[in-house]
Amino acid sequence: MRILVLALTTLASLAPVYAEPTYSRDVSRIIQAKCQRCHRPNDIAPFALMTFDDASTWAEDISRVVSANIMPPWKPVPGHGEFKDSYGLSAIERQTILDWIAAGAPQGDPADLPDLAPATGQWQLGDPDLIVQMPQSYDVPRKKDDYRCFVLPTGLDADKWVNAVQVVPGNKQIVHHVLLFIDTQGEADKLDGKDGSPGYTCYGGPGFDVQTLSGIAAALDLTGGLGGWVPGTRVQTLPDGVGLLLPRNAKIVMQVHYFPNGHPGPDQTKVGLYYAKTPVERRMRYLPIVNTSFKIQPGEAGKEVTAKFTIPFFFDAHAIQIAPHMHLLGRKIKVELAGAKSTGDMIQIDDWDFNWQGFYTFQEPVALPAGSTVKLSCTFDNTKDNPKNPSDPLKVVGWGEGTEDEMCLAFLGVTLDREKLSLFNVSNRQPLK
Repeated sequence: MRILVLALTTLASLAPVYAEPTYSRDVSRIIQAKCQRCHRPNDIAPFALMTFDDASTWAEDISRVVSANIMPPWKPVPGHGEFKDSYGLSAIERQTILDWIAAGAPQGDPADLPDLAPATGQWQLGDPDLIVQMPQSYDVPRKKDDYRCFVLPTGLDADKWVNAVQVVPGNKQIVHHVLLFIDTQGEADKLDGKDGSPGYTCYGGPGFDVQTLSGIAAALDLTGGLGGWVPGTRVQTLPDGVGLLLPRNAKIVMQVHYFPNGHPGPDQTKVGLYYAKTPVERRMRYLPIVNTSFKIQPGEAGKEVTAKFTIPFFFDAHAIQIAPHMHLLGRKIKVELAGAKSTGDMIQIDDWDFNWQGFYTFQEPVALPAGSTVKLSCTFDNTKDNPKNPSDPLKVVGWGEGTEDEMCLAFLGVTLDREKLSLFNVSNRQPLK
């Protein structure tokens, strides 16, 4: 009898562990951390998830997209690179949401609700040092996708080091993602406004050479850009002593992907730049790992395209960020590191979606020792079974900027270990020439 009582007591003590999840105690915390970046009033998501009523109303839809791994749209595969600010669901979090909905979406005790996330103003890090924006509003046309580049003068008469960048979409309902490039030669000005509207059409890139170089030239001379924005992005500062160079008189070229989805409207997106407040010892450069010579034949599935870059001797580096890129035929993309001193996957995405891509910042900078090789692998599907294939009839597809072209590309945001700007009497405001 005593054994039975003891067993029942033990089971009773364990009961809370196996109790069905409730919104107040369990699900609200997951939604707050992983969903409210986009699912909040007047943001890009089609509905808000701020309250129990919101979540219970949309429970059936949430179950469908969560069980299908459609949402949240965090693409990197766990265990293949560790990144800051991940909004991907763990297996336990995903199951908790599904179990909650299967149990009838119970609210639970409101006293168990977490504190509300602290409200932030328009600028997450406070007022930027420099704000640039589209010179005039752009009326987004009524079509599925519109890629438009806008030239943003900075008015700078001196070089600046940038520590953080925030993009503020003017119309969050239709701005899908933003990429920021730097133009020091005035190339974008030649394209701006030629069709009678602000900016110019630009799919896949800014429409001018962004120096997709290789070898030592890329490691030393690439100017690259200033990163970008995707839904759910939170502003991340670069590590102490690291900065992005914004040259004097340069112009920022902002590529905006609009996804009006039948609801066109005006947009006037802006960018806030935060300058480094401490001395910059290392400049972050965007190094491309790229293959521009491939051809994907009609009907070809599982076509793998690769590219490699070997870190030159005496140019040991660290990777701060990574940004993989393909177009509509892309299905998988992977970047891995191989060498005597360092090896492993940097990023892997097994369900590529052009509409959900971005810049990923490593939890800790990844060492790129001299002599090690960074390998990029892109897998494409040029068949009718690929629902995103834009070509009918099918055709040979290769590298290019157009909608029906492809790219196999990954940008690495890197710093050079041996670079120390202070040794050259370079101030925080004057970059190494």
